[in-house]
Amino acid sequence: MPRRIILDCDPGHDDAIALLLAAGSPEVELVAVTTVAGNQTLDKVTRNALAVGTIAGLVGVPFAAGADRPLVREQVVAPEYHGESGLDGPELPEPTIALDPRHAVDVIVETVMAAEPGTITLVPTGALTNLALAVRREPRIAERVREVVWMGGAAAGGNYSPVAEYNAAIDPEAAQIVLDAGCPVVMVGLDLTHQALADQAVLDAIASVPGRPASFTLELLEFFRGTYRDQGFEWPPVHDACAVAYVVDPGCMTVRRAPIAVELHGELTTGQTVVDLRHAAPEGCTTSVALGLDAPRMWAHVVDALTRLA
Repeated sequence: MPRRIILDCDPGHDDAIALLLAAGSPEVELVAVTTVAGNQTLDKVTRNALAVGTIAGLVGVPFAAGADRPLVREQVVAPEYHGESGLDGPELPEPTIALDPRHAVDVIVETVMAAEPGTITLVPTGALTNLALAVRREPRIAERVREVVWMGGAAAGGNYSPVAEYNAAIDPEAAQIVLDAGCPVVMVGLDLTHQALADQAVLDAIASVPGRPASFTLELLEFFRGTYRDQGFEWPPVHDACAVAYVVDPGCMTVRRAPIAVELHGELTTGQTVVDLRHAAPEGCTTSVALGLDAPRMWAHVVDALTRLA
């Protein structure tokens, strides 16, 4: 049976590819898409999500806008990676998908509570603000979700600061709430996603696929490669697609159970995800970290999804 997922995102070039992967993969059923401020403002990322959903040909999947700022901190956006629109580069279509009038938090809570326990997987690829608000609104969702697969954090190093990854750093309080909620959480962080490089072989494979979803992905990666070149990368890491890829095919990653905490008060370390890999995880530990990636296997799923969307 396909894994039923809610994709909570802030498109973003890599979020857009994550959405296309989810839309085109028979291994998952996309039951809702929710947006959160992050890579750009909420209005911009929501418009981007609707446009990408239109390119994917999605029908009957609710799209809902969520939190427009972190829980307690000032909003941060990332035009240096994603441009002023959040999806600079490609020409976006006028969305044909209507925005659901509900708040994203309500969509998350209502969907999880209406489903059989253990059948909904939450896949956040941005700040965890919406999920933290949902857990606070209805704590029972923590025991009803199958798991949370989060693109965020890092066991070692950061991109927002020397030690903090962007999605964790822009709303660390939300990240700590979700990690402490008691539901299974797989953290797909920079340790893993920096192995998911869209190199020439990947570009050639995508270029061989007909249709607008594939050509749109190439346009995304062309812009993304330029911004990541400015950050010292020859090829861009496509972070957010990794979280969806884990749901599609958990075997493409090496995952280790380990306690994870978020630094909230450090003068130089706020937003750092502190992963304790010194020993075996203690009994009852509900958090895990993805460390190793079979990159060709992951990219094969992306190419397959784009082929199906065509």
